[in-house]
Amino acid sequence: MPAEQIAASLAYINWTVLTGLAVGSFGAVVLGMLRTSATKGYLAFVAFTSAAFALLAWLSDGALPDPANADLLASWDRSWLTPRSVALGLFALLALVNALGIAWGARSRIVAAAGAGTGLFVLFAAAAAWGGSNLGTVLLFVQLAVLAAATGGVWAAMILGHWYLVTPKLPEAPLVLFARVLTGVVAIQLVLFVLWVVTGAGPAGVGGLGVLTGTWALFVWLRLVVGIAFPLVVSWAAIQTARTRSMESATGLLYINVGTIAAGTILAAGLYFGAGLLV
Repeated sequence: MPAEQIAASLAYINWTVLTGLAVGSFGAVVLGMLRTSATKGYLAFVAFTSAAFALLAWLSDGALPDPANADLLASWDRSWLTPRSVALGLFALLALVNALGIAWGARSRIVAAAGAGTGLFVLFAAAAAWGGSNLGTVLLFVQLAVLAAATGGVWAAMILGHWYLVTPKLPEAPLVLFARVLTGVVAIQLVLFVLWVVTGAGPAGVGGLGVLTGTWALFVWLRLVVGIAFPLVVSWAAIQTARTRSMESATGLLYINVGTIAAGTILAAGLYFGAGLLV
């Protein structure tokens, strides 16, 4: 049954969500450092949460079951297990160092760049291990990167909305920028969803819109409606409310998006690891 197969991949879904939160929120910190006037308190806090998520992901990484034993993936490249785990631990450390540096007023673009690069390598190592082929590695890396940008990005944007409650003089530009970037990321997810479905991307290779009517159709439609289409509308609304300095409304909208985008990430990961579908 589809639900049972998704349940069998829960460890991999958990890894995807935690790593996405870690890498995506750290990317938001780097963006905030380079392009906004966000306070050091906010940037340091989000960097700390990134380090915490990365630590949890690193702990879960060592407990991942062999997908071959659970019939989750047709092939699994074990040579990437150690590089992925080491890179994830290093990323957690770099995120923590970056958080401490920001808190102490010593921002370092070198440390930030090293952390961002390490985070991307973690996603690439995961894609190389679970992609099944060279093309599969590229496609899965793109999927993981976009999922991380959406999941971690909406978390960082929601926290920023809260920051206006304690820093009322903070200009609206940082939140507007974050909401715009989030909207763009979700729009990219919509484009990728169409491409994945039409071409049958993923180990299962179900193309020609077959996934929209097959065994997994309910979960695929939930991924589209709940995890992509609805957050796209809400993200656009968050931009409009932030532009008018209705920060409580913008924060409330981003709260909703945290739940829906996280649900979309869970569905996307479950469909890949449980059914071999890239959506």
